[in-house]
Amino acid sequence: MMFFDRNEAGSLLVNKLQKYRSENAIILAVPRGGVPLGYIIAKELNLPLEIILSKKIGHPFHKEYAIGAVNLKSRILSEAANGISINYIEEETKKIRELLKKRYNQYCKNRKPIDFKDKILIIVDDGIATGNTILSTIEMLSQEEPAKIIVAIPVAPLSSIKKLQNLDFINDIICLSTPINFQSVGQFYKNFKQVDDKEVESFLQKSKFH
Repeated sequence: MMFFDRNEAGSLLVNKLQKYRSENAIILAVPRGGVPLGYIIAKELNLPLEIILSKKIGHPFHKEYAIGAVNLKSRILSEAANGISINYIEEETKKIRELLKKRYNQYCKNRKPIDFKDKILIIVDDGIATGNTILSTIEMLSQEEPAKIIVAIPVAPLSSIKKLQNLDFINDIICLSTPINFQSVGQFYKNFKQVDDKEVESFLQKSKFH
C-alpha cells in the first residue's frame, strides 16, 4: 500500500478510529512526522491533540546504547541499567527532562501538558520501523494510568506489530499496511518531505483544544 502523503494517511486512519469520536480520548502524536496525521485525526474526531516527547538514556561509556528512556513525567530502565550509578541515571534524567521541557514549550507555548490518567490515549505516528522507540514510549505512558492505550499507524513491518502485540498494556493496534519488503517508513509515501518545527507549532496552534 502506498500513501500519497501524511494527510492521506491520517484521513485513512480516521475511518478506523470512528468509535473514539468525542470520547474521553486524546490524540498523542509523535513529533515531528506524526503531527500532521495527529492533527487531521484530532480535528475529524473532535478530540484534543497532544504531543509525546521522549528520549533514551545512553550508557555512560556508550551513549548510543540505551539503558532506559525518559519523558516529561515518567522513566523506564532496562536490564542494561543494572550496575550503573544511580547518580548518573538521575543526572541524565534531569538533563533530558530539561531538554524535553524546552522542546515542549517551543511547540506548545508554555501550555500545561494534558493529564493522561483515565483517558484513552491514541498514539499516532507516520509509521514504525523497528518499534523499539515506541515500545519504550508506551511503557512509560502505561505508568500514568490511562484507561486504554491505542496505537494507530499507517505502515509497519509485521515483526514490529508482533512486538507491540506482546505488550499487555496496549489495548488495540490499528495498522493499515504491513508490507513484507520493509526498509524504511518513507518508501511507502510518494511525498515524504521532512516536517519542520514551525509546521509542528502551526498544527498544535490550529488544534481547537489549544
